[in-house]
Amino acid sequence: MITLLYFARLREAFGVASETLELPDSVKTSKDLTDWLQARGGEWAVELAPGRAFRVAVNQEMAGLETLVRDGDEIAIFPPVTGG
Repeated sequence: MITLLYFARLREAFGVASETLELPDSVKTSKDLTDWLQARGGEWAVELAPGRAFRVAVNQEMAGLETLVRDGDEIAIFPPVTGG
């Protein structure tokens, strides 16, 4: 099981701040995870589509596309943040 956290526009679009999921064996990386979530369709397909701006953190560390996702991980998906 993993815990997913959604922030800002993604939380609003998905209508949920967090969820706990059992991942299929095919999900090994953060890219696999976002592809799997995108396959839900609707707002998931729109917000997680290629070219959309979002970031992923695994256990509070910024993740790249090939970052491994493991049972027990906390994964946050959020829009990029700009400051000034």
